Amino acid sequence: MKTSHIIFLLSITFATSCKNNTSKTLETKTKHPIADKKPTNLEKHDDVRVDNYFWLNDREDPEVIDYLEQENEYNDIITGHTKDFQKDIFEEMKGRIKEDDSSVPYKLNGYWYITKYEKGKDYPIYSRKKETLEASEEIIFDCNEEAKGHNYFRMVGLSVSPDNKLVAFGVDTVSRRKYTIRIKNLETGEIYPETLETTSGGSTWAADSKTLFYTKKDDETLRSDRIYRHVLGTNVSEDVEIYNEKDDTFYTFVYKTKSKKYLVIGSGSTLTSEYRILRADDPMGEFKIFQPRQRGLEYGIAHYDDHFYVLTNADKAKNFKLMKVSEENTLKENWKDVIPHREDVLLEDIEIFKEYYVISERSNGLNLINVKRWDKKADYYLPFDNETYTAYVSTNPDFDTKTLRYSYNSLTTPNSVIDFDMETKAKDVKKEQEVLGGKFDKNNYTSDRVWATAKDGTKVPMSLVYKKGIVKDGSNPVLQYAYGSYGSTIDPYFSTARLSLLDRGFIYAIAHIRGGEYLGRAWYEEGKLFNKKNTFTDFIDCSKYLIAEGYTSKDHLYAMGGSAGGLLMGAIVNIAPELYNGVVAAVPFVDVVTTMLDDSIPLTTGEYDEWGNPNEKEYYEYMKSYSPYDNVVAQDYPNMLVTTGLHDSQVQYWEPAKWVAKLRELKTDDNILLLHTNMEAGHGGASGRFEALKEVAEEYVFLLDLEGIKK
Repeated sequence: MKTSHIIFLLSITFATSCKNNTSKTLETKTKHPIADKKPTNLEKHDDVRVDNYFWLNDREDPEVIDYLEQENEYNDIITGHTKDFQKDIFEEMKGRIKEDDSSVPYKLNGYWYITKYEKGKDYPIYSRKKETLEASEEIIFDCNEEAKGHNYFRMVGLSVSPDNKLVAFGVDTVSRRKYTIRIKNLETGEIYPETLETTSGGSTWAADSKTLFYTKKDDETLRSDRIYRHVLGTNVSEDVEIYNEKDDTFYTFVYKTKSKKYLVIGSGSTLTSEYRILRADDPMGEFKIFQPRQRGLEYGIAHYDDHFYVLTNADKAKNFKLMKVSEENTLKENWKDVIPHREDVLLEDIEIFKEYYVISERSNGLNLINVKRWDKKADYYLPFDNETYTAYVSTNPDFDTKTLRYSYNSLTTPNSVIDFDMETKAKDVKKEQEVLGGKFDKNNYTSDRVWATAKDGTKVPMSLVYKKGIVKDGSNPVLQYAYGSYGSTIDPYFSTARLSLLDRGFIYAIAHIRGGEYLGRAWYEEGKLFNKKNTFTDFIDCSKYLIAEGYTSKDHLYAMGGSAGGLLMGAIVNIAPELYNGVVAAVPFVDVVTTMLDDSIPLTTGEYDEWGNPNEKEYYEYMKSYSPYDNVVAQDYPNMLVTTGLHDSQVQYWEPAKWVAKLRELKTDDNILLLHTNMEAGHGGASGRFEALKEVAEEYVFLLDLEGIKK
């Protein structure tokens, strides 16, 4: 993009004289970037779509980079008067965080493992202590040191060998989620020369502590498609490909059962699962198929004694059920019911111990934890007493224990890590999240669960949190958030950052719309494929409810979503732009048809069962009818902040860039439209716990400024 192709005029005098004006005033007086229109005809099923901004799909093109940088410069000018406020909000949010913090230690194979942070540092320090917490500390990694010299840094997949002498780990310094696995000797500190490139970052050791299994990614699509075996001390070029997942709608992974007896290779797509197993003490052996894939059959496996326990939707168990099978005869025909299917309870997970097993369930949207003894002498639920909480089984690597570790928080209550004695039912709160700054009192806030009525009569739940004393007179600013895809449920959770909105009068609403699994598997299925539009209309009907009930009004209602939730934002501003004063769309998936037609793009083929395959005309037409980019029209749009990352591997940067360019071309209002591209980051944004908060501060201040809140 040549600079001459962008109308971008602003004198220093004007910038200085207007620095205290609002963003909206600057928007009307400042010429925004205009991307060149270079029509590209995209034809499918005898239908031609003209994409004027298809050329932005090339991050190596200097013209493209120039355009993104001009948008960033424009964003800086329009929001220039809020920069000090952003810094204040950042410091405020940072000030609530205990900087010198550490995790609750957990014990694995004779060592206590701890993750800690030190004051003023962005990255974690991983350490361990042998046998007792009074033992001397052994630093495994100080990621603050490892991150030096990198604009982005992420370490994942720490895997300690059974003999406790080695650790494998994955590192990404670009934010493309292409991890390089290395191996460190924990006795000498030496990092071995083996370098395993383009991996998922995770790996698992065989019982011999010298054979490592790991997952490779396709270099272009980033699909995890191959499992390799590496033997310590050998050349990486000699690594053996153990499994190749040739179906491009599947991905693959490898892990070890909690019992440590089996290595497991898993393959999965949206609707179908398949596993292969091999004894961990026989790493050179052949993996055996547990149960061959059958389209629509989903299952997961956990090993105990001489049986596998299978969490599955077999036999039309939409909400899943628990079955068991002998480790010698694992085919589906041998599976036997343990916990039958229930129409009103979603079975989510199982955690296995020597004497107990723990079932994670969801009923009427609420998390339940069911504790059972193998000998059937105990069967009970942990008690929870409100409707806006999140409870989940936490890190429990120890098999031979009566202690269950779980976590609990709510919209008004900070997170607690709790050790629960499954025999005596005694609770030991190991840690409660500290909220520093001296101003937080959970008694100053309240939360509710309310139900909106969707256009088809379906009741859609929302979780709300706000400061006590708010009057429902339509004047309150509301930030409505949702995701609504992949069956991913956004539970009501506590956030210290969110307090910066609540304390300034905002109500925060999580809309549990269809497309997630808040109300069970059917809730997900009613928001995918040819039901996808339910996701968008549910959100809009929730917005109408908030207005009708006096929580807010059109002038004070804001919406936020990211990734597939960014698709949601793109859809709602096309369908009902008049309902929202402002929208934040983070890394938004908005060019649905073009992306889903391009099987070279990461994640595309694996998501046909979520969105549909547009190579089939029926899916193509349905996608085109809601794809935000394809449905931008000449109308008024809300004030909008759109964010992306140049190296995003999940939603490519050009989707939001093209969308903003088209919005600039067609929208008929003078509302704010901003595009901010992080030129160093990918889908997850900046690395480091505090750098990420700066992005949150940017989003919050965008909304606060629209409300006229300046401090």
